[in-house]
Amino acid sequence: MDARLPAHLEVSALIRAAEAAGGFGMVIQKGERDAGTILVVLLENGRDGRAYERMPQMDGTRAWTCSKREEMADSRAFSEYVQRRAGQDPDLWVIELDTARPERLIGIGA
Repeated sequence: MDARLPAHLEVSALIRAAEAAGGFGMVIQKGERDAGTILVVLLENGRDGRAYERMPQMDGTRAWTCSKREEMADSRAFSEYVQRRAGQDPDLWVIELDTARPERLIGIGA
């Protein structure tokens, strides 16, 4: 069985990690305190948005996967995607982390 950190603790840790790296983190939408899922919006200097969510893998684990990238030609589509995901799942936490190389905060490209 996969031991899971309560969502509110993981969200707090991610925001603190962004701040410790000289960046900024904030909660966009609060989800279910313990068992909620998390959508992380990663930015660098307020640009180049990437939305990451944990997706089930073939081996039964859940890995951070980029579900949407902001396209410069249509940045509205990225915002609409994040809003749509938030509206689909009331248990979903949506957080934004803005720092240099933000993927390292979720263990990607560290």
